[in-house]
Amino acid sequence: MLEERENYLTSLIAGGSAGLVVDITLFPIDTIKTRLQSAQGFFKAGGFRNVYRGIVPQAIGSAPSAALFFCTYDAFKRILMPIVPVEHHAFVFMAGAAMGETVACLIRVPVEVIKQRKQTSIGRMSSSKLLIEAYREGIFKGIYRGFFSTVIREIPFSLIQFPLWEGFKYFWQTNLKNNNELLSWEVAVCGALAGGISAFVTTPLDVAKTRIMLADKHLVSDHELRITNTLLRVYQEDSFKGLFSGWIPRTLWITLGGAIFFGTYDLTKQFWTPYLV
Repeated sequence: MLEERENYLTSLIAGGSAGLVVDITLFPIDTIKTRLQSAQGFFKAGGFRNVYRGIVPQAIGSAPSAALFFCTYDAFKRILMPIVPVEHHAFVFMAGAAMGETVACLIRVPVEVIKQRKQTSIGRMSSSKLLIEAYREGIFKGIYRGFFSTVIREIPFSLIQFPLWEGFKYFWQTNLKNNNELLSWEVAVCGALAGGISAFVTTPLDVAKTRIMLADKHLVSDHELRITNTLLRVYQEDSFKGLFSGWIPRTLWITLGGAIFFGTYDLTKQFWTPYLV
């Protein structure tokens, strides 16, 4: 029981640190991506001005969100990998990532709602006022608006990213390191490659999530806010160009973020583990 608690604590600290470092460092790129994807257009949403608007709610929510994800993901790996054949470990990574993302979205979605409204022209109010406004709209129509579209975006992303990350690490360790442990920078490179590929492939889902979170509830019906209808509307308005709007900053953001995130996670885990065992 003590060992399990120490493992969870290590994941909590390492995951939280990794999430916070990435979100603070790369926030301007995320702002540009959000404005490119907004329905009113890039310049009306703020253009290149005030690219740090919305960083406060992001900073508050990033650490607990990432910590929850890695606690869940690492728990799945610890429980299932010893009893699942090696050739099927990719399915363990997928299941752990999917469950981790779902749990993390309990914190991530309210933060995203406030953050993205702050990033665009919709969010000229303070974060506290936006939170009150979202609360008045209701749980799923306000604070948790876009919850399911976020989960639908995050799960495919993780189903691609984490098996790739684990696969890249395994290939590097067995073919280039003679089965020696990878250094943190090597883990970071694997994370960057996995993140960049996953980011590009799932851009349409990210566009839909952004449109749903930023939609004016007085102008758009619940039916129109469904992810399939949102994707169809974006495609009708601007074909594949619309579905992949913001793919360059998104891919750049998550490629750099993957390197920082997984590198920081591994480095922090290595640092704290001796103090927790």
